[in-house]
Amino acid sequence: MKTVTLTEFRSHASSMLTEVEQGETLIVLRHGRPIAEVSPVATLSVRQPSWKKPALRLSTKGAGLASAILEERERESIS
Repeated sequence: MKTVTLTEFRSHASSMLTEVEQGETLIVLRHGRPIAEVSPVATLSVRQPSWKKPALRLSTKGAGLASAILEERERESIS
């Protein structure tokens, strides 16, 4: 991991991004405080958007919601 100032990063962005491509991680400082971390991108197979990941399936034992609603409507119509 390498630390650089914002001014240095702006002046040498091309060469620094080449270092990032080769696996280096950069911490960019402004007024001595870290403001950004520039790191290589993870491979596409490992890193995919959440909308492309399989959805979480929730299930419970017992009557389904639709049947519970229909039963409730039936009870209300009888009353």
